[in-house]
Amino acid sequence: MSNKIAIIGAGLVGRSWSIVFGRGGYKVSIYDNDQAQLQLVLPDVTLKLKALQEANLLKGQTADQILSRISTSNLLSETLSGAIYAQECVPESLEMKAKVFKDLDEKAEVHTILASSTSSIPASRFTESLTHRSRCIVAHPINPPHIVPLVEIVPAPWTDPSVVSKTRSIMTEVGNAPIVLKKEVLGFAQNRLQYALLAEAMRLVEDGVLSPGDVDTAVMHGLAARWSFMGPFQTIDLNAPKGVGDYCSRYLGGIYNVLKEEDNSRQFSQETVLKIEEHQRSLYPQSDIPLATKWRDARLMALATHHVQTQQIDEALFPKK
Repeated sequence: MSNKIAIIGAGLVGRSWSIVFGRGGYKVSIYDNDQAQLQLVLPDVTLKLKALQEANLLKGQTADQILSRISTSNLLSETLSGAIYAQECVPESLEMKAKVFKDLDEKAEVHTILASSTSSIPASRFTESLTHRSRCIVAHPINPPHIVPLVEIVPAPWTDPSVVSKTRSIMTEVGNAPIVLKKEVLGFAQNRLQYALLAEAMRLVEDGVLSPGDVDTAVMHGLAARWSFMGPFQTIDLNAPKGVGDYCSRYLGGIYNVLKEEDNSRQFSQETVLKIEEHQRSLYPQSDIPLATKWRDARLMALATHHVQTQQIDEALFPKK
């Protein structure tokens, strides 16, 4: 069987995906109809691979070994030829995704899985009329995919179950942490969780409870300290002597009282947005956002390295049965 992956779109997400699949041992072809974008791919991927190599996050491989598996093309048919899986990475536009998937449906080989990186548009919105719609699925990464392992796999109502299982298998094989949504929901899972926290963060600023900086501090040095290695259910399981049931019996009353006060129907004022914008610009100017992005990626790589190192702790305390 072929070990080729096709990537459609040579932007930042497509380049990041190429590292994921290349590091996983696949040959990768990146397609874009914009030659200028294609010319940015290999230099950018090289820099990212070298950073990963310095952080010991290439699974014993070298940057050059992985780079040798990645190529570019301005011919869609060439990129799709022999690919077992295609990852679409075009901008978040329903019209554009519909056009791209129509092309993929017509030009991809019959066995090729057609996956979208969309962060919010269900596959049913742009695949319903396709001849091979049963091969279409969402595989939504978290930015940047080559460092953050979570991938949301979201089938359309007509996606073949074998496509779901094969997509999950590929993601696991290349070192991702896939989750499978059992049905389509607006925003998928990651954004729904993120937006719930973001909404309350906005309200705390808008209602004069906390400054934008203190909201970030509360998350960074409170919730995130635990959430960096365990989820909300394990968090509450370990916050009561007898686990989840005990926690709920103790605290649900208070939780309901708070939830009644939170109003998710509220829209946030432009004044609140400007207040948060002013806070962020006091930390670094808008022109330094690319530099701050590099800082973010470096911190994420350090965290990824830490997770690799702490696997020994997990295995010692909870050996696999």
